[in-house]
Amino acid sequence: MIPNYAMIAEISLFSFGFSNAKLLAEKMAATFKLSSEQLSSQDHYDFGMRAVKTVISSAGNLKREQPNTNEDLILLRAVCDVNLPKFLADDVPLFQGIISDLFPGVEQPKINYGELLESINSTCEKLELQPEEVFIKKCIQLYETTVVRHGLMLVGPTGGGKTSCCRVLAKSLSNIQGVKAPNGKNFEKVRVNVLNPKSITM
Repeated sequence: MIPNYAMIAEISLFSFGFSNAKLLAEKMAATFKLSSEQLSSQDHYDFGMRAVKTVISSAGNLKREQPNTNEDLILLRAVCDVNLPKFLADDVPLFQGIISDLFPGVEQPKINYGELLESINSTCEKLELQPEEVFIKKCIQLYETTVVRHGLMLVGPTGGGKTSCCRVLAKSLSNIQGVKAPNGKNFEKVRVNVLNPKSITM
């Protein structure tokens, strides 16, 4: 039995205070349906109920923080925050095409990560890494993912920058501890505990 994503999303969005929940739920269900059909098949892509609930939860948090913001914009930002960081480079234009068709005329304002960006650039310099635009973007996406998810996994080829991205973000956030983040909360110090996976018995 396949769950009715649109109905579940509609009820959940209503519970978070969205007045236009029915239309938004249909748009979100269509986004996941089209994405599963048009994007490449990857093991880490998930367009099922878990992804729907994550987007709804993210949209609900944004609605609480910005109650007067356009609801289409809130949902669009939630969909992008949850999905964009995990897509391959070739799939990003396809996904952006899907959301531009479903959310016509809705443009996301750029979030000001001024303090965090400065800290990332400074950390790269200290660690003797080149602050390439793509790398910095991935650091920001990793931060955004930690805001909307309880747990995550960095996947990619050897030498792709996964460890460096994680280390740079952790040091950068620790350096600006107490500074106000774009979501209204303060940046926190990051504590890192490294486990050897071979030490864990399944």
